[in-house]
Amino acid sequence: MENTLADRRYTVDRPQLIRRLRAVLPASALLAEEEEMRPYDCDGLTAFRQLPLLVALPESEAQAQAILRICHELQAPVVPRGAATGLSGGATPHPDGVLVSLAKLKKIIAVDPLSRTAIVQPGVRNLAVSEAAAPYGLYYAPDPSSQIACTIGGNVAENAGGVHCLKYGLTVHNVLRVRGLTIAGDIVEFGNAALDAPGYDLLALLNGSEGLLAMITEVTVKLTPKPELARVVIASFDDVRKAGDAVASIIAAGIIPAGLEMMDRKATQAVEPYVNAGYDLQAEAILLCESDGTPEEVAEEIGRMQAVIE
Repeated sequence: MENTLADRRYTVDRPQLIRRLRAVLPASALLAEEEEMRPYDCDGLTAFRQLPLLVALPESEAQAQAILRICHELQAPVVPRGAATGLSGGATPHPDGVLVSLAKLKKIIAVDPLSRTAIVQPGVRNLAVSEAAAPYGLYYAPDPSSQIACTIGGNVAENAGGVHCLKYGLTVHNVLRVRGLTIAGDIVEFGNAALDAPGYDLLALLNGSEGLLAMITEVTVKLTPKPELARVVIASFDDVRKAGDAVASIIAAGIIPAGLEMMDRKATQAVEPYVNAGYDLQAEAILLCESDGTPEEVAEEIGRMQAVIE
């Protein structure tokens, strides 16, 4: 890939695009110099790097709408970007396109403990939603490993999950409504705050579409009551296949743990010096089985899992 601006032959009128975008954006919201755009040349998939034509950082839905309308008129491709923690290349820049970072749209609009929902802008961090809901005894269940940095908009675009998705579902199972913009800048809404929205389930189609169907500007998410208790049981195995068989046996027994994660010996030896979790470093594989709920529910479920594993 060509990776410098000087070597490029553009299919888009870059000077005109810059002039038009500068007319609708604050000076700090449009990056056009190579050194300014270098931090945006890839997402978490760092093997593929590409400088975009321009980088825009809107501070409102109206600014994002103006960007899309101008780009649509001038036939400039657009790539939305959240925190760029994704590993699938969903925010990889287009060489002749505008990379639109939604990082500045980071307002938590509302948290409603009665309906157990929160309305947030796309740049809000995943963990920040749970922090805002914590005073009400609630949290946002999908928890990717990058939850301290990844954004809700990016989670929807990638249909992110996490360790607890086995019991609590992926992003698609925890989002009620998405407001966004089409490539032409028209406002669209998918789903609504009702648990069983009428009409076609286009919200499910939007989740995981990596920004191809709409640029997300607002999301209504479901909040989950915090469990009274959570416990993790670690099981050690002398063979990786046995650990895999244990997973199958747990699910076959009708047990849905809050979390179920397998680590082989290389993984435990790599992370134990840093996390000091007490992993069995002699085991060929370990299985982390998490149970949550009331103390009685946790004790009963852990007993069932131990019986299946043993």
